[in-house]
Amino acid sequence: KKESTVEEKLRALYDLQLIDSRVDEIRNVRGELPLEVQDLEDEVLGLKTRMDKLKTDVETVNFEITAKKNLIDESKALMKKYSEQQKNVRNSREFNSLSKEVEFQELEIQLAEKNIKEFKAQIEQKKEVISATKEKLSERESHLKHKKGELDAILAETE
Repeated sequence: KKESTVEEKLRALYDLQLIDSRVDEIRNVRGELPLEVQDLEDEVLGLKTRMDKLKTDVETVNFEITAKKNLIDESKALMKKYSEQQKNVRNSREFNSLSKEVEFQELEIQLAEKNIKEFKAQIEQKKEVISATKEKLSERESHLKHKKGELDAILAETE
């Protein structure tokens, strides 16, 4: 009878060691997972913030383009006004002064058009970055969803 109790004790001890090993294994797997999930959550948040900033930048550049277009319209109106005034000049000095003003407005228009082209290039570049960021964000969100599922399954298993 003593042999069976020793055998039962050894079996119970062996079962306990198996359970303890399984608990350690689960803790090891779970130990990394919460940190991984937190890192992914932080990365997703950072990507969303970056997207918002890029969208704000695009809106700002669009506003700048509108301002330059308004400047072009104002310059054209001034050129028309100066051209009309040139028809009613009294001396060559007045005529030369008005010619210089017309020339200056032409240069203003050229500069504004150049700025508009640069702004449009910036917008295209930002849109490419937004597109790449969207792809990365969706990839990270799906990865995060998967890891959260793993973590939830492990937590459910250990409870």
